[in-house]
Amino acid sequence: MDPNEQQQPPPPPPATTSTPDAPDKETMEQIRRRRLAKLGGPSGSGTPAAGSPSTETPPPTGPNTSKPAEDKSVSKGAEKPAPVDNRPKVNISPAPPATTPQSTGSAASSRPGIANTAVSRVKRQASDIDGASASAPPKKQTTPAAQETIEDYADRVLSNIFRCTVDPNRTTDSQGHKLTFLPNLSADLAEEGAPLKLTVGRLEEAIMEAATAVPHDRPLLDYLLPCWKRVVRTLKVLRGPAPEREALLKEAKRLCFSNCIFALTVPELFSREPDAAHDTLVPYLLHEVETENGLCLDFFAEAVARIEDDDSIAPLFTKAMVDISSKLATMTMNDDYKPRVNALLTYSRFPPLLNALAQHPCFQMAQSAPGIEKNTILGPFFRISPLQPEVTTVYFAGPRTMDKGRIQTSQSALQMTLGAHQTDLKTIVNAFIRASPQARNKTLDWFAYIMNANHKRRALQVDPREVSSDGFMINVTVILDTLCEPFMDSTFSKVGRIDVNYFRRNPRINIKDETKLNADQAQSDAFYANKLDGESNFITEIFFLTLAAHHYGSEAANSKLKNLDRDIKHLEKNIAMMEAERHKLINRPEQLRVLDAALKRHTTVLERSMALKYSIEGILLDQKMQSRSLQFMRYVTIWLLRVASQTDYTPDKQLKLPLPANQPDEFKCLPEYALQDVVDNFKFVFRYIPQIILSAVGEEMIVLCVTFLESSEYIRNPYLKSSLVTLLSHGTWPTYHLKKGVLGDLMTNSKFANDYLLHAVMKFYIECESTGAHTAFYDKFNIRYEIFMVIKCIWTNDVYRQQLVQSSRSNRAFFVRFVNLLMNDATYVLDEGLSKFPKIHDLQARLRDPSLSQEDREKAEEELRTAEGQATSYMQLANETVSMMKLFTTTLSESFTMPEIVQRLAGMLDYNLEILTGPKSKTLKVENPEKYFFNPKTLLPELVDIYLNLGSSQSFIEAVAADGRSYKPATMSTTAHILRSKNLKDEKDIIAWETLSAKIETAKEALDRADLDYDDAPPEFEDPIMGILMTDPVRLPSKHVVDRSTITQHLLSDPKDPYTRQPMTIDDVVPDVELRERIEAWKAEKRKSKALGGDAMDTTE
Repeated sequence: MDPNEQQQPPPPPPATTSTPDAPDKETMEQIRRRRLAKLGGPSGSGTPAAGSPSTETPPPTGPNTSKPAEDKSVSKGAEKPAPVDNRPKVNISPAPPATTPQSTGSAASSRPGIANTAVSRVKRQASDIDGASASAPPKKQTTPAAQETIEDYADRVLSNIFRCTVDPNRTTDSQGHKLTFLPNLSADLAEEGAPLKLTVGRLEEAIMEAATAVPHDRPLLDYLLPCWKRVVRTLKVLRGPAPEREALLKEAKRLCFSNCIFALTVPELFSREPDAAHDTLVPYLLHEVETENGLCLDFFAEAVARIEDDDSIAPLFTKAMVDISSKLATMTMNDDYKPRVNALLTYSRFPPLLNALAQHPCFQMAQSAPGIEKNTILGPFFRISPLQPEVTTVYFAGPRTMDKGRIQTSQSALQMTLGAHQTDLKTIVNAFIRASPQARNKTLDWFAYIMNANHKRRALQVDPREVSSDGFMINVTVILDTLCEPFMDSTFSKVGRIDVNYFRRNPRINIKDETKLNADQAQSDAFYANKLDGESNFITEIFFLTLAAHHYGSEAANSKLKNLDRDIKHLEKNIAMMEAERHKLINRPEQLRVLDAALKRHTTVLERSMALKYSIEGILLDQKMQSRSLQFMRYVTIWLLRVASQTDYTPDKQLKLPLPANQPDEFKCLPEYALQDVVDNFKFVFRYIPQIILSAVGEEMIVLCVTFLESSEYIRNPYLKSSLVTLLSHGTWPTYHLKKGVLGDLMTNSKFANDYLLHAVMKFYIECESTGAHTAFYDKFNIRYEIFMVIKCIWTNDVYRQQLVQSSRSNRAFFVRFVNLLMNDATYVLDEGLSKFPKIHDLQARLRDPSLSQEDREKAEEELRTAEGQATSYMQLANETVSMMKLFTTTLSESFTMPEIVQRLAGMLDYNLEILTGPKSKTLKVENPEKYFFNPKTLLPELVDIYLNLGSSQSFIEAVAADGRSYKPATMSTTAHILRSKNLKDEKDIIAWETLSAKIETAKEALDRADLDYDDAPPEFEDPIMGILMTDPVRLPSKHVVDRSTITQHLLSDPKDPYTRQPMTIDDVVPDVELRERIEAWKAEKRKSKALGGDAMDTTE
């Protein structure tokens, strides 16, 4: 603001008219001493050079001889001396002579504070403050009539720049701008007999008087900052070699900037009291640099150039940025936050300012997790997010009525806004990182403090009052991802620079309370107690910070998304119940008001939850963000495989399995989230945005999963191991043109997968039988379902079939156990699935009864929903289990007819065939069976195929015939009739089925003829578990006696003593020879008695 904007320039003052107060000579002396004291310069001369380029003022003949200043400077809070008369004057002592224009230019452009002597170096000399270093331009030699003199140029340009004049007859400059008349300086010039023109030698007095005239309700910088911009513009447009003019303008620029700083730091110099609202750079930082009231880049550059010599500049800028940050902490993305971000963006162009800001106590002060984003300097900038509660309800107003298209449109807008903000944050953080080692370390410390304070974000129950917000943490995660980009090349050339011993040096990240991959707390503490010397490199620091950020940031938000889904369903259910009850309270207004209030509260919470859910989805579904995250997770994958295998593995090299038996402690003691984050991130992408994986994922993802399934002892957490199977399974989901999914072709054809995949998933199929969790029994079915998905995907490659044949021959025990568990699953899930349909059948029939009461109807509907859910889950598992048995029996029929297996397999098949085609099949008829994945027309032919695959084995035929519980010749005939009438099989297959049925019936007749009645066998001859007559009794480690076939089948499913639950193998049993001989003797006696047609003698005691 110009002072003349508030008052008109006065006419020439008569002798009797008073003028505005201005500092007298004594006051000026005090001002100068205070400036020198503030800037740390010498307090030598009390007056500056005041030489004028005017030819009318003769230069002095010697150096400045004014009296020296007093030793004691006036304090900042000293009172202003009262004027000594009615019109105080400003008397300036003459300046030293300046003989050449070059001397003026040199002094004006030289670095302030450097003395022209070798005796000493001071921060700033008096001449740098008060203008003594800028000598007056030399006298003009000859001036053409048409050429403007330097005196006239100085008066014209300085009047234009500072909008003031000493000529009472001049009211505007050459461009028509109003000028402020300076009566005091004008009077001084008149007394000296000098022309009434502004000169560089008297410029400081002019600035002082003009600034003092600015109304006190307006900041001084409103006047001085436009002056600064005008002088900078004038310098830039200066044309041709003009050393005198350049020197003049540089001195004007120097004096203008100095007074800008003084106006903010020592307002008393301008007869003002300190005012926090005025003495700050904040409003000027918030304006764009191009605007009249915005700090231009030249102002920043000048400030940076003077920082070393003026210790008031850095605190001035730092305080302004702290104030901007504090105000931003109260704002959301709905508010006008952008100017504050732009201010820091501009600020970040100047490393010295960032260095000073990073040293401020507020950059990283001890805070709670929520306090970090409000009370640290960078926190409020990262806090701005669409996930702020006030913002989500703006993007998704009325979420209950929004259709999918509107939701996607709002999410796209949200992504664009957040993306632009995150780009700004990236620029800011990059600037801090590059500013200096000190600023970089402070920034890394701040990021680490965020991670260490937010461990509770991964708790089962998260209290938002104890952790940082989701929006803040996601911004942190994204920015750290961008910092990793420079070293994440496609060849993984820099992965070797990630130091595996980071946590043993002086780590910023605290993992003491984190679960480790394969070590307990004591082992981990002992390992990390052995510290190593040295510092971690920047790549290592950023790598582990980013890994932690994903765990506490984006992955925590992903978990919250799942919880929101559950909460939304619960709220919708409650609202529906309340709305259903409302009509009952029409005649009870008091209760109706209570219900309506509760309904309103629930609706508000529901809409907020839905808005937050859509917002989180919008952020997490951003493809650019997830592509960057995916690239980082690939690096984590390669690094983990290198650490575990103790090799320099990269995707272009082959990894040998299994991993070394001696696990490296560096891997065992890593936090579990190092692997969990990779798995969760890929699972999310596979599920929601698989298109970004098509060009981003290589074989390393398959290598990771197969490696730790094959060497599963490297990981303690069974859920984490099962997640690897899930990842492979999700990779087989059809995606766009890829029928086998993103990973299907790689799993089918890559050499590493061909060598190790099938054995790894079969091995884990066996291991997941017992995970140690209380839900292990049900967990295993989900895991095995996913394993079936993987095997079905790769089965088109004959290499895997050959491997299966080889495995059944070379590792018989392994394969027998696998097949046994497969049969167990088929038996259980088919039984559970099919048994739910009679109940569903009855409930559906009951609900069709119009006379059913409302209460009974609601109860029946709840039972039906439960039964339908169970039937759906079990039938999905049953379909895949039967399908897998069909695949395996096609390739390995002989392996399924081994003595340990064949009897149970035959019984399972007979039982389910009876359910599907026998009299009970009528109870399986339900409405919309496809809803439950129940399709008898598919399931029955697959069971028939298994029979036919095994029909060439005599042991299988005899096992079916020996099944006294479920085998019936009539069932076999009915099955043939259904197959033929429904066209479920080719006639060739039906004829083969009838042939097999005949063979089984013949075997059954033979068994019946040979069968003897052993129903009266003594109890000690019967197996205590199965209730059958023992043929090969054995004694267990627990001293109990069972038949060998019974314990063999038991150990296939559970390698423990059935009585004591202690681990055991088949080698631990001891044959009971004496009991076997007694059983054989009793059986022989029974056969003899039958042959003689009489009863046998009772041989029992």
